[in-house]
Amino acid sequence: MISVKHLFMCLTAGGHPVTILNNVSLEIPEKQMVAIVGPSGSGKSTLLGLIAGLDKPTAGSILLDGVEITRLAENDMARYRRQKIGYIFQSFHLIPTLTALENVAVPLELNGDLNAKTRAAELLWAVGLVDRLDHYPVQLSGGEQQRVAVARAFSCRPPILLADEPTGNLDTTTGHQVIDLLLSLNRDQGSTLVLVTHDPALASNAERIVTLRDGRIESDQPQ
Repeated sequence: MISVKHLFMCLTAGGHPVTILNNVSLEIPEKQMVAIVGPSGSGKSTLLGLIAGLDKPTAGSILLDGVEITRLAENDMARYRRQKIGYIFQSFHLIPTLTALENVAVPLELNGDLNAKTRAAELLWAVGLVDRLDHYPVQLSGGEQQRVAVARAFSCRPPILLADEPTGNLDTTTGHQVIDLLLSLNRDQGSTLVLVTHDPALASNAERIVTLRDGRIESDQPQ
């Protein structure tokens, strides 16, 4: 399902080259739940963003369901991402001028779904926000905003779900609620789930933990 081969990501900072990812290779089969962990600056979020096609690597290849996304043009990548990838950001990234219902409906409408609002309402009901459909992000708590973001990520039933620190901005209780929500939706829809986290409680639910350090895979262990 996800095949990362000899991935490098290098940037320039202060006139000096900086290697963020250094020859990373990783195979993730369909429907597996994988947690990517490691210290800050180890390259976790960079790796996740590259898998999502949000940026291009310096070298190497990424295949998603047999498609080499590193070769796709920007418009083709955007279309592929809408169809195949759900992405949950740590900072929610909801559109402030749209209601919860409208935020979840956006990717469905972009895919031409004529029942976008109905599907969005069903997802918000599933994440416990049926009474918040018409609320704007500013009217929602952090936990509620993250639940809207989770519903949006699942809206098009993506075969691949990526989550970057989904509990990072939440208190412990709300974080556990979001963990339970991610696990239940993943189980029900059968997506391949890859998440970056510093949260041991979230990582403990994964079938496999990949540890990055200094841009390299330090360990890759099933659990």
